Amino acid sequence: MKKIALFLSLIAAFGCKNAKKETEIKNKTENMTFYVGTYTKKDSKGIYKYAISPDGKLSKIGLMAEIINPTFLTKSKDHKTLFAVGETDTHGTGFISSFKIEKDSLQLLSKEKTGGAGPCFVAINNDNYVLTANYSGGNVGLLKADISGKLHPLLFVQQHSGKGTTNRQQRPHAHSAWFHPTKNEVISVDLGTNELWFSKIDKTKNELVFTNQKKLKMADGAGPRHLTFHPNNKWMYVLNELNNTVSLIKEKDNIYYIESTIPTLPSDFTDFSKAADIHISDDGKFLYTSNRGHESIAIFEVNAENGNLKNIGYEDVLGNHPRNFSLSPDNKFLLVANQDTNNIISFKRNTTTGKLTFVDEVFAPTPVCILF
Repeated sequence: MKKIALFLSLIAAFGCKNAKKETEIKNKTENMTFYVGTYTKKDSKGIYKYAISPDGKLSKIGLMAEIINPTFLTKSKDHKTLFAVGETDTHGTGFISSFKIEKDSLQLLSKEKTGGAGPCFVAINNDNYVLTANYSGGNVGLLKADISGKLHPLLFVQQHSGKGTTNRQQRPHAHSAWFHPTKNEVISVDLGTNELWFSKIDKTKNELVFTNQKKLKMADGAGPRHLTFHPNNKWMYVLNELNNTVSLIKEKDNIYYIESTIPTLPSDFTDFSKAADIHISDDGKFLYTSNRGHESIAIFEVNAENGNLKNIGYEDVLGNHPRNFSLSPDNKFLLVANQDTNNIISFKRNTTTGKLTFVDEVFAPTPVCILF
C-alpha cells in the first residue's frame, strides 16, 4: 500500500509540475486583450476589442458592442462585467450600460441614467457601487450593480457648485470620481470648480456624504482632471489639464494638502497643450502623463522617500490628441489612444529606466479609452 501511495504522489507531483510549466508557456505566448472606448460621431460604432502579443504587436479583434460615445470603460472586480458611460445629453442626462463579458462579444445587461449630462468617467468598487462623473452636469452619480452585473436605477446625485478663474471654469465640470483604495472615501475631481471633493458612502441611505474637509482647492487655473494613487496608498497625484501640471497630494491628521507641483511640458514649449491622462507603474517608481498639443507622454521618476517627481523625458506618441493611455497588466507595455489620428500605439517599457520604445501601431476609430 505504501508503494502505491508513493507512486500516486509522484504522479500527482509530476502532473502539477507539468501543469505549471504549461501555464508559464501559455502566459509567455498568449496575447493579452483589451477594450477600446470611442467617440461614435464619425466612423466608430461603439466598443472594440484588440490584442497585444507578448512582443508588443497590436491586432484588431472587432466590434464588441454598439453604443453611442462609450468614452470611458471599467470592469467589475471579478472581470465578468464591463461598464461603459454613454457621453450624451439626452433630456439632460447621460447613460451608463453594463455588459456581460463573453469571449467574442459583450452582452448588454442593463442601461441606466447617470444623473447628469456628458458622463465621461466611471469607476466601481468591491461592493459594486458605481460612480459616474458627469462633465456637463457638474455632478457625480452613484449607482449599484447586483452580482450579475445588472445596474439598479440611479441612487443619488451629488451636485457640485462654484467656479474657477478661466473660461472653462465658469461652472462645475466633474471630470472623474475615484474610490480610495483603502478606506470608505470618494474623491471627485472637478475641473470647473478647480477642486477635489471628498465624500463617504452612507451605505444605509445609499448616498454620498461630504467629509469634514469636503474640498481641496487647486492652484488658480489648474483645472484638475484625473488622478492616480501611489501603490503605498498614502500619496495621490492629480493631473491638472489646464495648466499642464501634476500635483502631489498628501494627508496629515485626516486633511489633504498639496505637497508639490511639477509641469508636464518642457520649459521651452510655448504652443497650446492640455494634459489628459495619468498612470503610475505598479512598483511606484515611474509616473506617466499624456499631453495633447505637445503630443507626448511625459515620463517622471518617483522619489521613493517623499513621492516628489522628477521629469526624465518625453516620448512622441506618433499621433495627435493622446486622450487616454494604459499600462499593460504586466507593466511591460504602455498603449496610447490617439483620438484625432485614429491610431493606438504600443511602446515597450523599460522597467528599470521607465523609458519607452515604439513597437507597433494599429488603426482604431476615434479611440479615447483603453481598458485591459
